[in-house]
Amino acid sequence: MNANSQPPTPAIKDWLISAQHQLSEIGIASAHLDAEIILANTLENNRTYLHAHPEQLIDAQQYKLANKLLARRLDRVPIAYIVGHKEFYGRKFIVSPATLIPRPESEDIITTLKRILPSTTYHLPSTKLVDVGTGSGCLGITAKLEFPKLEVTLADISSEALEIAKQNSDKLSADVQIIQSDLLQNYPVKPNIIIANLPYVDQTWDRSPETMHEPDLALFAADNGRSIIYKLINQASQSLAGSGLLIIEADPAQHDSLIKYANKKSFTATDKLGYIIAFQLTK
Repeated sequence: MNANSQPPTPAIKDWLISAQHQLSEIGIASAHLDAEIILANTLENNRTYLHAHPEQLIDAQQYKLANKLLARRLDRVPIAYIVGHKEFYGRKFIVSPATLIPRPESEDIITTLKRILPSTTYHLPSTKLVDVGTGSGCLGITAKLEFPKLEVTLADISSEALEIAKQNSDKLSADVQIIQSDLLQNYPVKPNIIIANLPYVDQTWDRSPETMHEPDLALFAADNGRSIIYKLINQASQSLAGSGLLIIEADPAQHDSLIKYANKKSFTATDKLGYIIAFQLTK
C-alpha cells in the first residue's frame, strides 16, 4: 500500500452491520433503526436508499462523519439531537439540547383537543390557546395547523427554547405569537384553552441514559414531579376564561393527586387519555 493511500472504506451494508452491533452491545433497543438513521442522515438520503444500494462504498468524508455521529449515539446522545429533528403528529420539528424531545404520548394532547372541542370551535377566530412550556413548539404549532382559526401563543421561560420554537413556526408556516414567560406570568389575556407538557419527573426516578442529555429545566420538578403543574393549576384557575380548558401531560401515577388538587381549584376532569388529563374550569 502506498504511504499516502487511505484504507478502503466499507460498503453501506457493512457499516450498518458494524454500527448495529456496537449499539446493541450497550443495550440500545433501536440499534438497527438508529444505525440506518445515522447513515441516511450522513449520506443526505433516506433509509430506502440504503436498502437499495447496500454494496455502495461510503466515501472517506462521509465515513468519518458517520463514525463521529455513531460515537455520539454510543455516548447515549438521543438520535433526535444527533440529526437535529424529530417527527411529531406527522410533521418534522427542529430540536436541540435546549428543548425536550417530543414524545409520542404528547400527541394525545392534540387528539384530546379533537375529542372534546365542539366542531364549531375549530373555526372561531376569537378562541385563544396558549401552549405553556412550549419547548420546540410542537404542541402549540400543531394545534394551530390542525385548528387554523385558533389564536395560538407559545410561552416558555427559556429564551433558547423559544428560538427553536420560532424556527419551527417559520419552517411550518404557523402563524403563532411567541412570548418568554414563567408559566402564565407574562401572558396578558384570558385564554380559552391552556395546553402544557411541563416538567413532571422527580430527580429520584429511574430513567433512560438518553434523558441525561435533555435540559433539566424541561424535565424535573419537586414534590414527586408535581410542583410546577400545581403552580400552573393555581394560575389557570385565575386566568382562564369561563368554562376554559386546561389540558396537561403527567405520569399516570400522578393523575389522581393532580385531579384532587385541581378539584379544589374549581376544575373538573373531563377526559383522560394515556398521559393526558383534560380539565374544565367550573366557576
